[in-house]
Amino acid sequence: MKINCGSFILPCLPVLRRLPPIYRQCGPGILSLPPWVPPPVVLWIKLGRDLGIEEGYEAARLAAIRVIAELKSVVGDLDRIERIVKVTGYVNSAPDFGGQPKVINGASELFRNVFGEKGEHARVAFGTGALPDNAAVEIDVIAYVKD
Repeated sequence: MKINCGSFILPCLPVLRRLPPIYRQCGPGILSLPPWVPPPVVLWIKLGRDLGIEEGYEAARLAAIRVIAELKSVVGDLDRIERIVKVTGYVNSAPDFGGQPKVINGASELFRNVFGEKGEHARVAFGTGALPDNAAVEIDVIAYVKD
């Protein structure tokens, strides 16, 4: 499956952390990706103070693009993804910011656009006072994969 995400052709990007990007859990078919810090273009910012909902939405979309790239690097063919099971979004938020669900829609809508019905998922969106490296958004994804 080759995916065109707007102006991006989805690459297999290098891992930027010490922990493995994907863990197999609960049997052979479940993959879990821990939170990931998006590229530096969206670092050092807080939603509701430095960015609005639209910019946060784009940050979540970029994080989802990275998740898809990491899934592809592990499973090879994205057609093996049976379901995006759950997305947990973390939004670096000012104390009075309440738009976390609208921000994480950037990731959720991309998963639906890329995977169709298989991209429908359960989701939670949290506001946090800080994230590693002051990232605007991090997402954690659980996906079911065909063996």
